[in-house]
Amino acid sequence: MLRFNAIRTGYLLGISLVLAAIIYFFASNWGGLDRTVKIVLAAALIVLFYGLSFVFARLRAIPGQQVFLSNVFLVAGCIAFGVSVALLGQIYNSHADSYGLFLIWSVPALLLSWITRYNPFYVLPYVLIHLGLWLYFYPTMQGASYSELESLSIAGVFALVNLGLFLFTFLRRLSSTPLKFISFIVFHIALLTMTNSFAFDEYGLVMNIPCIAVIAIGFYVFIKIRLNKTLLTLNALAASAFAVFKFIELTEAYFSSLFFVFGLIFVALLLTGNVWFFRYLNRLGKASPEAETAVPEERSNEWISKAVSRMIKVVGVLIGSISLIGLITISANVNHTEYVLLSVSLLLMISMIVIPDSKLDSVIRYTLLTISYITGWAAILWSDQSLLSVLFLIVSIAGWFRSRGKRQLFFAYTFVNLNLATILFQQFQEWEHWNWTYEFIIFSLFLVNAVLYGISYFVFKAGLREHLRDSSLFFSLVFLFWATFFEDVIPHSYMLINIFYFVVVTGMVFVFIRLKQKSAAITSVVFWFIFIGFKYYDLLWTLLYKSFTLALLGIIALGITWWLDRRTPHSGKAAFEADHHSFSFMRLSPLLIVIVIVLQLGIIGFQTVRSENLLATGASIKLKLAPVDPRSLLQGDYVMLNYDISTPPPSSRTPLQEENWKRGKVKVVLTPGSQGVYTANRLYQKGEKLANHEIVLNGQWDGSRIQYGIENYFIPEGTGRTVEQNAHYAYIRVSRNGDALLERLAES
Repeated sequence: MLRFNAIRTGYLLGISLVLAAIIYFFASNWGGLDRTVKIVLAAALIVLFYGLSFVFARLRAIPGQQVFLSNVFLVAGCIAFGVSVALLGQIYNSHADSYGLFLIWSVPALLLSWITRYNPFYVLPYVLIHLGLWLYFYPTMQGASYSELESLSIAGVFALVNLGLFLFTFLRRLSSTPLKFISFIVFHIALLTMTNSFAFDEYGLVMNIPCIAVIAIGFYVFIKIRLNKTLLTLNALAASAFAVFKFIELTEAYFSSLFFVFGLIFVALLLTGNVWFFRYLNRLGKASPEAETAVPEERSNEWISKAVSRMIKVVGVLIGSISLIGLITISANVNHTEYVLLSVSLLLMISMIVIPDSKLDSVIRYTLLTISYITGWAAILWSDQSLLSVLFLIVSIAGWFRSRGKRQLFFAYTFVNLNLATILFQQFQEWEHWNWTYEFIIFSLFLVNAVLYGISYFVFKAGLREHLRDSSLFFSLVFLFWATFFEDVIPHSYMLINIFYFVVVTGMVFVFIRLKQKSAAITSVVFWFIFIGFKYYDLLWTLLYKSFTLALLGIIALGITWWLDRRTPHSGKAAFEADHHSFSFMRLSPLLIVIVIVLQLGIIGFQTVRSENLLATGASIKLKLAPVDPRSLLQGDYVMLNYDISTPPPSSRTPLQEENWKRGKVKVVLTPGSQGVYTANRLYQKGEKLANHEIVLNGQWDGSRIQYGIENYFIPEGTGRTVEQNAHYAYIRVSRNGDALLERLAES
């Protein structure tokens, strides 16, 4: 089984690299391909991935893996469709990162989720629909201005959508565990946003009532009606987040010594209630008759109870830290408050380290210990004294040895790293070249963690060894990833560090799988994907070169994985497949999936024909503009165009009634002026006749400017500055019904 997991991981990484290469290539907007070739290539990629899914569903060339590959290629085909839709937008210069792009993309993803019941197809449309909704309300590069009630309503839309989806999954009308938990989390995030009194002066206070009611109902439902400790954990997290957020709001309004005393009392009550609650919860789980027959997802699990306890402890940590720091800052009548703060934190740390476990509840111990970490680190940053930093580091290391439990050890280890970084900064901040100092500190922290990872196998006893190994690995990868953004210290050092990172992390993935170190393997995979994602925006290497490199690496990864797969016994593969009850969706529902594929190709064809027809038959007009230069996520570099007609002068509005300028769709009448440049004359009134020289252009009034759908002009990577300097006019094609398409930019 271990070998098969490694092989599947290899296939997944290889396919991911190829997909990333395709996205990077199209986003680079390489000038070597004309639009016809790009469109054909986009359609061919869709057919290719779906074709591979069909081939692996039918052929038995790779027993044990062909079903997995068939399903992965099916998902890849849907992703390729989204990339193709984005490419059409790039070719015809329409709406960078438009909400329409993601909503169109979500249609086949939704259909495939209904056909396959496959979790990746449930998650993909969920993400796409939320992106579409977000970009509809808050378009990229357009400052959306809403009233408090409108903003509250937008948050309410997200809350209601996710509440409905959660109820749908919770009541088992739809079987998808990831969707159930994601929708529950996003619902509470949206609801908490609506209680923000900083943003909603008028409505935030009132929205606290439904938020509290929802949290209370959640506790009742997940305890009394249907025992579900996972959802209970998330509900407790929502309650914790609400408590912290309200405490911050109250701190803003009532900043005083008495308030911070109240904060410390609140922490004590919270921690006491935490202990009582979980004793009750454990008894409830054991006594509940439903617990004996519940599905595995809903059974009583000790680790979930501990997770809830930790969530509440986090609340105590945050509130207690804020209260203690605030109380000392306000109350201390000394010239150097930072020393008082450091002394209190050291005394608190030492007390928590020395007091035996039998004398103090573990939750309270670790809460107070964490508060002392936070306040002490704040104090050493404030004091800027290296000797005090070293003293605090020694006590922090002792606190790490004293900690019990994975999360407590990780938290303590985090502060050890923060203390080391502080000491290094204090020692080398006077270096002449600050960039070298910064890079030296990061490399030093990487080396320290790498050495600690190495010696963890030989020095510490079993419990601490595993925790040190996981923590040091995580921070080693954090600092090494950080180093991949450094500019050249020596010639080609940037490229060498990136290659080193990629090779090392890729190797780690397979080594840790082979060694059966699950947490280390997961950490390595996460950092591998983070690297691929972040390097998209790294401007020191062009998207085109990245595309070729990633494609080559993907082919190599797939080749090596296939070679290893061929060396695995066929009998073992068949047993593995049987054990995992895997089946190909392409084999089970080929007709329905083919219909979806035809629909996708039809969307690509329709949009292409429509745009080509407009280019061929539309009236050509000339507009004056002023560009700026951002980047689209999927479509690459573009210039954001601001036309003169986007902000019509007051003279064009004087004949109009003010109510005609409410937000929404408008039709603007354009008339030619000097040098053939068209200008906005008036709003078109339904039924009016136009002069021969006048043209109507469809737009969307957002309260400050008109959007015509021709504000984006996609360009090859790295040419934005040249376009900004030289492009002063845009040539537009306008159809008879007022739709527009941006044709080209020009100096005159």
